Amino acid sequence: MHSGGKYSAPTVDVSLKCASFAFMKKKLLSMKKKLLAMRVKALTILRYALPLILLLFIVLCRFNPSLAEGYARSVYPVSSVILSALSSVFPFSLEEILVIGIILWMIIYPIVKRRKGKKWKTILGREVELLVWVYIWFYLGWGLNYFRYNIYTRAQVPPAQYEEQAFLQFLNAYTDSLNHSYIADMNLDAKRMDQEIKDFYRQVPKTFGLVKPKDYQKPKFFTFTPLYSGVGVLGSMGPFFAESQLNKDLLPTQLPFTYAHELSHLLGVSNEAEANYWAYQVCIHSASPQMRYSGYFGLLPYVLVNASYLLPEDEFQEWVKTIRPEIVEEYEQKRAYWKERYSPLIGELQDCIYDWFLKGNQIPSGKKNYAEVISILLSCPEVSR
Repeated sequence: MHSGGKYSAPTVDVSLKCASFAFMKKKLLSMKKKLLAMRVKALTILRYALPLILLLFIVLCRFNPSLAEGYARSVYPVSSVILSALSSVFPFSLEEILVIGIILWMIIYPIVKRRKGKKWKTILGREVELLVWVYIWFYLGWGLNYFRYNIYTRAQVPPAQYEEQAFLQFLNAYTDSLNHSYIADMNLDAKRMDQEIKDFYRQVPKTFGLVKPKDYQKPKFFTFTPLYSGVGVLGSMGPFFAESQLNKDLLPTQLPFTYAHELSHLLGVSNEAEANYWAYQVCIHSASPQMRYSGYFGLLPYVLVNASYLLPEDEFQEWVKTIRPEIVEEYEQKRAYWKERYSPLIGELQDCIYDWFLKGNQIPSGKKNYAEVISILLSCPEVSR
């Protein structure tokens, strides 16, 4: 009896311990499930709340230039430097890779998910979510510069009102400089060109709110050159990875002006007229005769547009005759060169889309904005450095 009692007590004790352990295990599993559910709920809230907050910030910048200007002067200088440093590691355009990747994903994802039985509602929801993040990345990466103060406000000068005498004085001075700058030999030292352009931008007064360029911010050339030439794109600013991109088909005369134009976009300029203004200022102040000629020659299409609109036909034709014949011939050759590469069908479609895009980003004149550089030149003709 004594021995039986001796062995029964531990059995009860072990049973109690096992029951207690099972209870604790069950409780821990329950807590773990609750924590997991809370975590999933928190991540779900964050997943939808974060883009909404960022979209709200973008909307506020659109209607509040001071907020956008704050972004352009404090946030963008940091983000662009980081993105440029990342993209500079790769010799090819990350921008193009990203765009191709998004397009392929938008096509392949529905096919794969439908085969797995996913509903179209879920599939379209994921695709919309991706596009929302692309939209946010575009604006936070660079696009908010569209909503900052214009160059007149930043330079503290009023926009010049059209005065015939002032325009004629500008036209005569420009034509003299254009003719004098002509040079047949357009052999350029690419390294020197890059350095001169960046040195100029580093000396631009702070009031203009441009980011100082970095040595590692080098222009990249388009991978799909025929496509870009087919729509008449000479260069672009990559907003997702802060990349300046150029067309390989650029003529030597166009290279400095186009590079300076695209680099200004990278430095925080969104307005196309202002980008032309900076490209012109950079080139005509260069010690290189090739760059100076590129500056005056690069402005010629916009001078022609303004002169043909503002002058009577006979006066316009008389003015054209004052341009050196070599320059007129080179201009016509340039037009023929790009016409050979241009595809009217996709080119006109791209023009229409880009025109809508500019108008949707507070540039009401759309693609005509390029020619508005003359107004800026009449308002602030020289950059005080």
